[in-house]
Parts: sequence; C-alpha cells; structure tokens
Amino acid sequence: MDAKRYNNIKLAIGISKGFASFILIFLFVKLGYSLKLENYLSQFISNSYLLFICFMLVVGFVSSVISFPVSYYSGFYLEHKYNLSNQTVGKWIWENFKGLLVSLIIGIPILLLFYFSLNQFGDNWWFPFAVIMFFISVVLSQIFPILILPIFYKLTPIDNEELKERITALAKNAKIKVENVFKFDMSKNTKKANAAFTGLGKTKRIILGDTLLDNFSNDEIETVIAHELGHYKKKHIVKNIIFGTITSFLTLFLIALLYKSALSWFGFESITKIAVLPLLSLCFMLIGLIQTPLGNILSRKYE
Repeated sequence: MDAKRYNNIKLAIGISKGFASFILIFLFVKLGYSLKLENYLSQFISNSYLLFICFMLVVGFVSSVISFPVSYYSGFYLEHKYNLSNQTVGKWIWENFKGLLVSLIIGIPILLLFYFSLNQFGDNWWFPFAVIMFFISVVLSQIFPILILPIFYKLTPIDNEELKERITALAKNAKIKVENVFKFDMSKNTKKANAAFTGLGKTKRIILGDTLLDNFSNDEIETVIAHELGHYKKKHIVKNIIFGTITSFLTLFLIALLYKSALSWFGFESITKIAVLPLLSLCFMLIGLIQTPLGNILSRKYE
C-alpha cells in the first residue's frame, strides 16, 4: 500500500509540475517577459550565440528557483518520509549540484548546436539537429559508465566471485560480451536496489547497486540479471534504439511545425528570435502527451 501511495504521489507531482511549467512558460512568452529579458541582455551582449546561452541560463536559473520547493519535497522529503533515502540535506544539495554541473557541461554545447542548426537551416533545422543528437546519444552512451557515472558513484569490481561467475556465464550464454561486473555505492543516497547494463562496445558493463548485493541472495540477483539479459537476447535494446531514433526525428519534425505555426499567435515572425524559443518547450510538452504513452506501451510489451 505504501509503495502504491508513494508512486501515486510521485506521479501526481510530475503531472502537476509539468502542467505548471507549461502555464508559466506560456505566460512568460505571451505577456512579453521573454522579449524584455532578451532586450535587457542584448544591451550587454552583442554576439547572438552568447546572448542565446545567457538567456537560457537566466530562464533555467529562475525556473530552478521556482521549482525548488517541489524538487525538495519530491526528491528529499518524500524519500525520507517513506524511508527510502540515506541522504542528509547537504548531501542532497551536493548531488543535485553535481548533476547541474554535468548538465551544463553537456547541455551548453547541445544548445549551441541547436541554435546553429536553427540559424543555418531555417525551417529545416529539425533534421540536422536530429542527426546531431543521434551521434551525441551514441557518444554519451559510450562514455557514461567511464566518465559520467563515476562523478556520482564509486565503481569497483564486485568481490563476490561466485556471483560474478554466474552473471558472466549468463551473459556468455546470451552471447553478450561485457567488460566486467561492477558494484556502485548506491547506499550513500538511497535504500532502493537497482542493477543495469550500461555502455556501448568496449565500455559495456553490468553494474549492481550495493543495496542489491547486500540485501538479496545470489539466486535473486541472478534472476534480475537474467531478466535484463532477456531484453538483449530478444533484441529489445536494438528495437528501442530504432524506435527512439525514428521518434526523435518525428518528434523534432512535429515540434518544428507547431513552433512555426505558433509564432504569429505570440506576436513573432522569425523562428530564430531568442525571445520566442521557450515556445519549443511547450511544443515538446504537447508532443510528449502522445509520445510518452506510446513509449510506455512499448516498454510494457517488452517486459
């Protein structure tokens, strides 16, 4: 009952937060505040790319401040209420700060590539940007276990040799080559247990949360891994990549259409006008109302 209530609360928070974000962004553009912000920043910044990044940073900062109470309630208070978190307030803030830094390091170049596509390709910006995002996603998948994940967790080879041999044998039977089986210190943040396959090519590996290793038997863990290996065996991963690629292109295409159609209603003419770019978030949310359920249906089918 507690688990169901917890999940329902999380779902309600997610829906409410999304709805509130939609309304705030809508008003931000419609009431002219986005244009005022662009005009203010343009007094100090002449380069359009730098102006765009500064505009997005200000919008992102204000958005984070507004949503902080909800983030705190959902990410810290609720987790402690249901006895799922091991974090102090300080550790929670620190982990979120690290996440913010990683997001900025990855996100700013992506934003610049997006703005470049918008300026260079006009109404067809969605296609080159979709291609760029495909290659970026491949690179991120490769570097995630060796560069990004270690920022948040300490990864070490598991010391349970019996379990390691059983997992390796499972992977071998499924014709999946993994570099190693690692554990990560998940318990520093949460009491939840988890395991995952991560990486591509030579960085492919199996990672197990220490909460899983400490609280479940070898047989139970092997069952979890066998289930995940089944996804590989039945090529669910490949199918998801294909589905994700197709939907990414289609989503960006539809967003481009909606975005251009909405310009005049908000009093703008140029798709490259920085003040109107927050509308892309609204378009993404609207498309997500269709895309997300379809993705969930596919995921449930594979499970």
